[in-house]
Amino acid sequence: MKKFLMKRFALSEKGVKDFLIATLFVVLTNLSFIIPISIIYYLVSDLIAGGISPARYWFYGAGTVLSVVIIIILNYFQYNAEYFTTYKESARRRISLAETLRKLPLSYFGKRDVADLTKIVLNDATILEHDFSHIMPQFFGAVISSVLIVVSLLFYDWRMAIASFWVFPVTMLIVFTSRGVQKRFSRPKLQASIECETGVQEYIDTIKDIKANSAERRMLVPIKKSIAKVEKKSIVAELGVAIFVISAQMILKVGIATTALVGSYLLINGQIGMMTFFMFLLVVSRVYEPMNGSLINLAAIINQRLTVDRMNEIYDYPVQAGDTDGKTAGYDLCFDDVKFSYNDEESVLRGVSFAAKQGEVTALVGPSGGGKSTVGKLAARFYDAKEGSITLGGREISGMDPETLLKNYSIVFQDVVLFNNTVMENIRIGNSAATDEQVMRAAKEANCDEFVNRLPDGYNTFIGENGRTLSGGERQRISIARALLKDAPVVLLDEATASLDAENETVVQEAISRLTKDKTVIIIAHRMRTVENADKVVFIRDGKVTEQGSPKDLIQKERGEFAQMVRLQKESAAWSMGK
Repeated sequence: MKKFLMKRFALSEKGVKDFLIATLFVVLTNLSFIIPISIIYYLVSDLIAGGISPARYWFYGAGTVLSVVIIIILNYFQYNAEYFTTYKESARRRISLAETLRKLPLSYFGKRDVADLTKIVLNDATILEHDFSHIMPQFFGAVISSVLIVVSLLFYDWRMAIASFWVFPVTMLIVFTSRGVQKRFSRPKLQASIECETGVQEYIDTIKDIKANSAERRMLVPIKKSIAKVEKKSIVAELGVAIFVISAQMILKVGIATTALVGSYLLINGQIGMMTFFMFLLVVSRVYEPMNGSLINLAAIINQRLTVDRMNEIYDYPVQAGDTDGKTAGYDLCFDDVKFSYNDEESVLRGVSFAAKQGEVTALVGPSGGGKSTVGKLAARFYDAKEGSITLGGREISGMDPETLLKNYSIVFQDVVLFNNTVMENIRIGNSAATDEQVMRAAKEANCDEFVNRLPDGYNTFIGENGRTLSGGERQRISIARALLKDAPVVLLDEATASLDAENETVVQEAISRLTKDKTVIIIAHRMRTVENADKVVFIRDGKVTEQGSPKDLIQKERGEFAQMVRLQKESAAWSMGK
């Protein structure tokens, strides 16, 4: 039961317990409203019987006060169980989603839209937070309390009980019948919403290029169409739900009429007493209210399944796992007949084999799209190879826990990612336990002092979203400072200087030379300047290693691919625009 609820509602074990407690308090609160109905019933009975004695006045007075106190206390506990515990569960759910996403392979993110994943973690989690604080306990509580009241009244008078509560099974039948129809409307609405959010995000992300090409109005056209589509799908979905909700609510009201009609017939024929008739009228006037309120949220209850399914897609996706023992016999990184593809249709690597030795710099070169960056991603186990073997210090990296493996790696990408925090904290990501002095030492080795000292608050300056207040070279140096601070035995450099000007490239190259000292180094690059001091060059074309050796040996091969690349670069450097 517990595991079913955890899966069905994307709840933690504690969340299931809190949900059941909240539902219990809703049931008790709904049943507590029977107390004042009972007091009214006995009060009217006494009045009809000939009056109320002074002792009974005290009884009804104390009963009224007690019922109010009980209702207040139960409402207090119900509120706490519904809201405070739900907000804590929402925090657990978001952390759980983040932890699961952290363990998923990069291949998963290649298949999913980032805007969609963001929607799940933020928007869908908020929807469930609202559902379990405002809707779900109330709905199940209303159903359970109604069933309990019906069962008890069946023993009192089964005819009146059936006349009063036949509407409940009919209402529930309508609710479950509407699920299929609502799902048919909800999925297109959700897809339209995701497309709209993706379009808006793309517009904002590319606003610089849009403005540069005077395309503001033109690029807004598809966004306006997607917004109109969301509006249309939302109206259709709401209309589809409204038909069932209004029908169910109308049937609930018919229950009052059937109670009155059947009760009147039985009363006229002397089969029930006036007080029995009166009691059933009092009960139906109150017992329908919780269910009526829950039906208003029918759409949310039905749509919740879609929201939970989207979360379970994340939870159910196979995570990358492995041995947490990170011991290796050295740090030689070896590829042996490695094959890989991002999808089933196109092979990216077709039997790559080479060895990057500890204490040496291995440069991966070749034309764009040849598979160099893919080799770097496989080396860090961002993806798992389809065939072949990748070992670090003699150990298969596919058998190592990704986080344990990555403790051995310092990685510098071409596209640096920085956070809206201080320079100090952006560098400290490389080693969260590092002191300020250690951070500044790494920054100095990465030649960061030059620009950090010009910032308003030095190392405590906030650099904006993704370091927007810094230049490309400055951002790259912060990335290298992170890697220096981590001081891992394996260094991966993926086009680390490709987008820099000559001056910045020189500064960054100096920082890289400090970073790579006595490490296993793999450099992915195009420029000869970047690879000329490498110990080994591995040329990759069309997913295959076509040649490998020292730069000096390869450049002497007249028909060699590396030699041809060097000649073309020299010709390119000598080219100039004619007057």
